[in-house]
Amino acid sequence: MPQRRRSRLPRRTQLRLIEHFVAGTTARTAADLLGINKSTAALYYHKLRETIAEHIADESPFGGEVEIDESYFGGHRKGKRGRGAAGKTVVFGLLKRGGRVYTAVPPDLKRATLLPILRQRVEPDAVVITDGLNVYDTLVAEGFTHERVSHAESLVQYDPNGVPTHINGIENFWGQAKRWLRRYNGIPKGHFELFLKECEWRFNYGPPRELLKTLRRWVLI
Repeated sequence: MPQRRRSRLPRRTQLRLIEHFVAGTTARTAADLLGINKSTAALYYHKLRETIAEHIADESPFGGEVEIDESYFGGHRKGKRGRGAAGKTVVFGLLKRGGRVYTAVPPDLKRATLLPILRQRVEPDAVVITDGLNVYDTLVAEGFTHERVSHAESLVQYDPNGVPTHINGIENFWGQAKRWLRRYNGIPKGHFELFLKECEWRFNYGPPRELLKTLRRWVLI
């Protein structure tokens, strides 16, 4: 992991900025409360997101039951919605049932793009649950046990034994992430993945007391 240059801000100011970041205070508001330049606070927040992304980049592959889904992030626009909506950012995610989530911002949703992510992030004996997107058609050939959910029918289906099949977990994460990011009223496209990784971190490492402890350790050691 690359070594980042230490901040020149006083340790007390860094501690307060980390607290405000964890609490969800915007950089502008944190700067006003602490009496520092808003650009200084924004740069420190950016470095916090870079640190988070670096620390969570190489977490272990997911096993067991893994929900897989794609979503689109972006402002409200007229016209086509969902897949293929203009101006949206496509995101891809995996969620281990009862565990953590992993997110990526791929250039597209083609099979050649997504399969390498799955091979790297999902254990071969995992049960993967997806929607009906055709890029997932070869998952059985890749060695995975594959279950599908058809949203045209219902959000939850049942196998012959009455066991529910759904991807509600990852879809709930998308909803949480979109609500969190909406507070920023627009994110530069070049920084979007860092903000998404922040959402991933908050989901995986919460509650706030644990987030604060973890981020202090990563930044101030």
